[in-house]
Amino acid sequence: MEKEYKRTLITSALPYTNGPVHIGHLAGVYIPADIYARYLRLAGRDVLFVGGSDEHGVPITLKARAEGVTPQDIVDRYHKLIKESFEGLGISFDIYSRTTSKVHHETASEFFRHLYDKGEFIEQSSEQLYDPEAGQFLADRYVTGECPHCHNPKAYGDQCEACGTSLNATDLINPKSAISGATPELRTTRHWYLPLDKWEPKLRQWILEGHKEWKTNVYGQCKSWLDMGLQPRAVSRDLSWGVPVPVEGAEGKVLYVWFDAPIGYISNTKELLPDSWEKWWKDPESRIINFIGKDNIVFHCIVFPAMMMAYGDGFQLPDNVPANEFLNLEGDKISTSRNWAVWLNEYLVDFPGKQDVLRYVLTANAPETKDNDFTWADFQARNNNELAAILGNFVNRVTVLTHKYYGGTAPAAGEYLDIDNDAFAEMERLKESLTSNLETYHFREALKDAMGIARMGNKYLQDCEPWKVIKTDPERVATVMNVCLQICGSLAVAMEPFMPFMSEKLVATLGMDKPRWSDIARRDLIPVGRTIGQPELLFEKIDDEAIKKQTDRLEAIKKENALKAWQPAPVQAECKIEDFEKLDIRVGTVLECDRVKKADKLLVFKIDDGTGEPRTIVSGIAQSYRPEQLVGKQVLFIANLAPAKIRGIVSQGMILSALNSDGKLVVAAPSAKTSAGAQVK
Repeated sequence: MEKEYKRTLITSALPYTNGPVHIGHLAGVYIPADIYARYLRLAGRDVLFVGGSDEHGVPITLKARAEGVTPQDIVDRYHKLIKESFEGLGISFDIYSRTTSKVHHETASEFFRHLYDKGEFIEQSSEQLYDPEAGQFLADRYVTGECPHCHNPKAYGDQCEACGTSLNATDLINPKSAISGATPELRTTRHWYLPLDKWEPKLRQWILEGHKEWKTNVYGQCKSWLDMGLQPRAVSRDLSWGVPVPVEGAEGKVLYVWFDAPIGYISNTKELLPDSWEKWWKDPESRIINFIGKDNIVFHCIVFPAMMMAYGDGFQLPDNVPANEFLNLEGDKISTSRNWAVWLNEYLVDFPGKQDVLRYVLTANAPETKDNDFTWADFQARNNNELAAILGNFVNRVTVLTHKYYGGTAPAAGEYLDIDNDAFAEMERLKESLTSNLETYHFREALKDAMGIARMGNKYLQDCEPWKVIKTDPERVATVMNVCLQICGSLAVAMEPFMPFMSEKLVATLGMDKPRWSDIARRDLIPVGRTIGQPELLFEKIDDEAIKKQTDRLEAIKKENALKAWQPAPVQAECKIEDFEKLDIRVGTVLECDRVKKADKLLVFKIDDGTGEPRTIVSGIAQSYRPEQLVGKQVLFIANLAPAKIRGIVSQGMILSALNSDGKLVVAAPSAKTSAGAQVK
């Protein structure tokens, strides 16, 4: 039998403050965590939902250097933006703090010092890259160079973003410092390491034997790491931005961000509850649930638990770590560096009042078991065909009919027929399934259950046809409308974890008291005589123009990224001047230009080559130019190329063009008006 706990501490991965949050973050971590927190509150459970910004690390210092500002300027900007964005989406943190806070610095320092004093660290020397001009050791992200795998000349010392390969800075070909541009050199430095191998037996027992109920992706990744054998991991690094290592002889060293950041969960709890935080972290009657993305599994299931094992003093290990997979965008991996994302702060501006639509779509399409794809077409379809046409339509019809037949007052139910009892029975069944799915972190299925209540309500209303029966049996209609109002009330409760803004509006319309989870499927949730508010659309349809604006933006970003990623083709093998002199390149003026029938890429030209007789040339540039754009223009062409028949047309030469970075052909032409037939020398 599963243990019952007095309280639940929910944490969500700390977003990195070098940019806004995007839909991948929301689908992977924050919406699932918020759904669970809201559900537990509705169920009357004691719950604390803790979040905050991760504000240390190399990408922040790189961004600050690039903008000519301080790292604190960067984190202040994005912490504010992220916090306000979460509030705008209704993410209901009990506290959202940051790792630059005084409480966090004190907590992280004490955590390190406690482990240091217990002798839990080992000290090791290693060779790392050093910038002799800047006079500092270089973190991996401070080193750029040529990828040894794909030969991308702009790879970072930790990863090549072109081919995705993880790297060490010393792997790069021709490495350069991102600070000064100098060639780095290897120098010896000393750091503290947490010996994860020491805790491997306990971790293996705790995870592989004690938590087989964890999601397959989480359990499998943990097993893979453990089976490979754990190695000591550095907890300090040579940087100026971060929590200073609190021991003598550690000048110029800070806590490594992977060690520093998870302590933020503790420090944020301590900041909110300075006198009672320990009961959430150390009482065996408390359970801890860490919501994360799959890229953080190793830190939350192996590294952070090892840190707490080493600390001792009653720190409880997480009861579950429900990590999601990744969300892609329009068939491509979401990428902050490529701006390939839907940013939450921009969404809230572009779609005001539609926070619940995004929450709904990201939950309905959540990457719970595999990577999933967000598309704007699906977003529009789910809003129009599900939220507006099913949920919103049902509630609107019920409130309209209640005002039409009863002046906006809930009528009394008479005798229940089988169809009425079946509706309540189905609601009860859906409530049980919904509750079970929420308890086991299957939020996508849980949302289907909640929407199932709306689908059932629509069918019930359609089958009962009160607009017809009102003429012959008004008492029966009163019962039908009473049942419909109870279904609306149940929807207001069941949907609250997923769509809190809609739920709040529906609760107000129905005049409900504070919702409780136990209210779902009640037959007296909306009392007889309760005043029902005026009909109001819960969801409006999203038109094609709004969606086109978003897809056009992504298309522009895709083109911009292609231009940035473009590199010239390698220079071909050397040729002699005699080879070049064999080509007779001349200037011609385009007299006529037309498309070649049934050929998407071909244009046929009539060119004045100075001989008095027009020259015919077929060229494959139809996807880069319209025929009328070229008439009257001058071009360069090879005049002594052997004639060739193309699509039945004899082509007497080749027009020269360049393949541009955007994939289009650009016709080569003289820079000034030139006589037709002039030779290129």
